[in-house]
Amino acid sequence: MPVQLNIDWVLLAPEIGVLILAALVLAVDLIFPAAKKELFGQAVAAGLLIVLTVVLASSVGFATTFGGLFIADSLSAVFKVIILIAAILVSLASSHYAPAVTRNVAEYYALLLLSTTGLMLMTSAGDLLTTYLAIELSTISLYVLAGYMTREPRSAEAGLKYLLLGAVASGILIYGASLVFGTLGTTRYAGISETLASRPWAWSPAALLGLLFVGAGFAFKVTASPFHMWAPDVYQGAPTPITAFLSVASKSAGFSVLMRVFLGPFFQARSDWAVAIAVLSALSMVVGNLVAIPQTNIKRMLAYSGIAQAGYVLVGVATLSQTGAGASMFYLAQYVFTNAGAFLVVAAVASAIGSEEIKDYTGLAQRNPPLAFAMLLLLLSLGGIPPLAGFWAKVYVFTAGIQAGLWWLVLLAALLSVLALYYYLMVVKYMYIFPPVQPDRVRVKWSSGLAIGVCAVAVVLMAYPRPYIAATSTAARSAFQRPPLAPIVRAGQFSPTPSLPQVADKPLVPGAEPRLPGLSR
Repeated sequence: MPVQLNIDWVLLAPEIGVLILAALVLAVDLIFPAAKKELFGQAVAAGLLIVLTVVLASSVGFATTFGGLFIADSLSAVFKVIILIAAILVSLASSHYAPAVTRNVAEYYALLLLSTTGLMLMTSAGDLLTTYLAIELSTISLYVLAGYMTREPRSAEAGLKYLLLGAVASGILIYGASLVFGTLGTTRYAGISETLASRPWAWSPAALLGLLFVGAGFAFKVTASPFHMWAPDVYQGAPTPITAFLSVASKSAGFSVLMRVFLGPFFQARSDWAVAIAVLSALSMVVGNLVAIPQTNIKRMLAYSGIAQAGYVLVGVATLSQTGAGASMFYLAQYVFTNAGAFLVVAAVASAIGSEEIKDYTGLAQRNPPLAFAMLLLLLSLGGIPPLAGFWAKVYVFTAGIQAGLWWLVLLAALLSVLALYYYLMVVKYMYIFPPVQPDRVRVKWSSGLAIGVCAVAVVLMAYPRPYIAATSTAARSAFQRPPLAPIVRAGQFSPTPSLPQVADKPLVPGAEPRLPGLSR
């Protein structure tokens, strides 16, 4: 008899909406080739805002479809909000940027929307192979976008490097998934959990090797050192709005998968990988902060800063607790505004003066005071200066690390955070201390100014972090839930509703109380 599955298409409404939007963009360009290209970005941003509203309005606690291959829960919802916000900001900033660098504006936005769809699917994937397919959908689009400025040799180089290194990372990931399947008999997260719970002896050196390969593939996505080699060159060569999207949306999606896999089905094997996560965190912070100091190109400086920021987020993951996972999610929630905003300022300045060198920011405070002030807020937030959002993000992550007993890692992170202020304040010095070489005003298009203004206001509003950390801490529970194995329903059979998975009520690490500053138990 034919096998049937209960499929709930409503759960995929956000992804379907983004795909429809991509098709509409291509259709409009085909039917109205003379349409004003600047309107594409604004229309895409409006469409994505509708999708974002749908995600925020949905109240799915925990649900699966396609036999457990797709998971809709609060964890995926939070990361989809982050990804959609990044896509909206980039679309707005690209309204005038994209027509200036390419004639194929519709294809530019279609690829951006396809990548957004892939990243959203990553957050809801319930299987290693589904995760791999979602990663490929997002990264293949980004390969093209990174090299979209075909007349710029540096952009073509960025696209090629991203393609080659991304292909290697994808090969490592899929090989690791094959080892997991060969030893545990499944690649579904629910199946892995069931196997390790019922047959602990199934965990073998081959399974551990597969897990390490899978982790390496995810580390590539989040630009954790030593898997960061592609980031500086790609960030520098890619169109700056795409760099902003890579630095926040792609990284956030990578962390969503990292949390779902390592804090979910593979949590029972944490003794084999917990130290590796902490080492990745420490190495990322050291390499990112130290190498950022001598950079003269602001996009490369922000690229190495992003590597260090990934290390800070990994501190929360290394705690192996709901507290740490919630703190990491809050860190990424404010990071989407802080880092994307900084890159959008870079795009606006580069469009006006044709340079991305830090020294060319000389006197920006006099040439465009609002733009310089926005950059000041964003850089101070990246540096963790109170009371901005970046400060509270570090406080929560460091608090979770202390509760988990990771004193050495928190101490290293705190020291390197102070060191990072040097290269952030170097940009501020050029903007505010030195007089301008050119007296003419730096003009910013209104759509880019709107996106930058939203980011600057957000880092100030998130200085009151209680509602945001409460939401991310609640969503973090989903990372530790074990999805039930969805029954395969044959024709004429009744499909029982699977029970919700159980979540531990006590700390997952001795001494790591599930509490953060400003939250009651």
